[in-house]
Amino acid sequence: MNYYDDIKETLVKNEIYKKVKDYSKNKSDLKAYFEVGRLIVEAQGGEKRAKYGNKLIKEYSFKLTKELGKGYSRRNLALMRKFYMNFSKVQTVSAKLSWSHICELLSLDNIIKINYYIYITDKQNLSVRELRERIKSKEYERIGIKGKLEEPKVSTLIKNPIMIKVKDKNERLTEYALHKSILENMDDFLKELGVGFAYIGNEVKIKIGDRYNYIDFLLFNYKFNCFVVVELKVTEFKAEYIGQITKYINYVDKNIKELFNDKTVGVVICKKENRFIMEYCSDDRIFTTTYKVV
Repeated sequence: MNYYDDIKETLVKNEIYKKVKDYSKNKSDLKAYFEVGRLIVEAQGGEKRAKYGNKLIKEYSFKLTKELGKGYSRRNLALMRKFYMNFSKVQTVSAKLSWSHICELLSLDNIIKINYYIYITDKQNLSVRELRERIKSKEYERIGIKGKLEEPKVSTLIKNPIMIKVKDKNERLTEYALHKSILENMDDFLKELGVGFAYIGNEVKIKIGDRYNYIDFLLFNYKFNCFVVVELKVTEFKAEYIGQITKYINYVDKNIKELFNDKTVGVVICKKENRFIMEYCSDDRIFTTTYKVV
């Protein structure tokens, strides 16, 4: 079998297809590069040997560059090989992903992690730069998904810690200052929380009995069809925070939530966790996380 001729034919067809159907060039690229990766692996004698075989890639790169032009460097061919080897076990690759997205994902070696970033890129339409920043911030590790990646729930989207942008990260923050920083960077905060969060209001005034209370942030998650109460604390998590946010959740459920909405959930964002307290919290509507200023 002449692997080089097959690789060349695949790449030529891809270039022709992209010129005719520009709207689906991402899908064409990925399909072609995956096939090239497969052919390279076979030409090198299988995946175990292909991991270390670069002599053939050097030869193919020289010939392809000479015959087809730029874009087929040794690095690119090696990435195509890695694309096939790493993504043959991936559930599905979104049509929104470009080859540049894939190259960012090829820095990862965990299939579950790759599937997560494919999912988040597809749902939030991340640019290559945004995807790179998510990977760099170790978003997957902060969410703490274990085992097989399943359809996320609100709880699986809450990262730990939450990254919050502030003007001076060395300054000791009050709750007011932290609140203000989030308002100034609301778009970043919503993206940091996860998929589907939308801003409703801050310092939302509610009346319980004859007293007024104020919810730090009221959000809505359109993916999970539920309101989300967010409370900020610049201290370690305390037991009384459970009672406070439970009261706010119940108020929203009774006075704001519609019948077709799912149950309201609450998130307490603290400076420091106290897992011993949360062990005795049986309310599955309440989640906690910590924050880190950047």
